[in-house]
Amino acid sequence: MDGGVPAGIPAPGIEVIGAGFGRTATASLKQALEVLGFGPCDHMHENFDHPERFALWSEALRRKDAGEPIDWRPLLSDYRAVVDWPGAHFWRDLASAHPQAKVVLTVRDPDRWCDSIQSTIFPLLQHLAETGGEPLPGDIILDRTFAHRTEDRAHVVAVFTAHNQAVREALGPDRLLVFDVKAGWEPLCAFLGVPVPDGEAFPHLNDTAEFKADERKRID
Repeated sequence: MDGGVPAGIPAPGIEVIGAGFGRTATASLKQALEVLGFGPCDHMHENFDHPERFALWSEALRRKDAGEPIDWRPLLSDYRAVVDWPGAHFWRDLASAHPQAKVVLTVRDPDRWCDSIQSTIFPLLQHLAETGGEPLPGDIILDRTFAHRTEDRAHVVAVFTAHNQAVREALGPDRLLVFDVKAGWEPLCAFLGVPVPDGEAFPHLNDTAEFKADERKRID
């Protein structure tokens, strides 16, 4: 499935790769994976909490642009899973470098997803760009993924739909789970070959209101 992607140097512990865009319940997936024993799990929040990681992602991006193999060990040697951006931008590279890892594509209704990202991630990244914050997430999301057309709803939805289709076409069902978190534990656990947690509700984290509250704290 590599599509010409250099294989890269794998991080030894990676077992699950999240290919879904942000605002597809990636925070809930992160928590679910950690409950199931696939932690620690990298997520954008992890990188804002440890901003020194952004330099490592920038090096990965430089290597991707240059067509060079990416060494995933500096970024992910301490992790068993990676979800959300920046990792989702590298889903092909990660899947190529970690051929034994399972891939989870989180999905949701495109219109509701667009409402969510236009009211959360896009304004946050615009604010960071205007105030000199960490540029990497904006470079990957605003520029490379959405070509700075974040107010063009049709374009944003088309990018989302095309991304999801590309993942589906690249990976077979033995390796890929297309996952709406509303389905709960059963399909995720069956795919990963682990038992459903007894008596534990599937995580529901980082909805729009929670995201905005957290980012107000981060900005203030």
